[in-house]
Amino acid sequence: MTKARKKISNEVKPKCCIDKKATANFLQTAEFLKVISEKNRLKILCLLKEGEKCVCEIWQCLKLAQNLTSHHLKVLKDFGLLSSRQEGLKVIYSINKKVVKKYIKLLNNFFPPKADSPQAENSQTLRKRKI
Repeated sequence: MTKARKKISNEVKPKCCIDKKATANFLQTAEFLKVISEKNRLKILCLLKEGEKCVCEIWQCLKLAQNLTSHHLKVLKDFGLLSSRQEGLKVIYSINKKVVKKYIKLLNNFFPPKADSPQAENSQTLRKRKI
């Protein structure tokens, strides 16, 4: 039994579990995926990719009740993926590009594109532009 334990402990750990930073990045990425895995939240991000919108525009596009749309917007905003501003009585939402880029970078760390793929070329272009 002791030999079996030693054998397991000598195995190479996956990159996501090597140290505290890697583990923290892994957990952040898991939370990010959990937040965007809900289809209506992903639709909201897709809508806002085109530009900022008020809640009234978002809930009509989603064909959801306004209170349910507001709930999804709150989850995305609390996670930092959205920014909002008040314009009179309207609340205008937009994508927080800085935070989204952070999570794209974390995902690329876990699933790096192959060197000859179009995704790798786009990734290299983005790095050169420092976006």
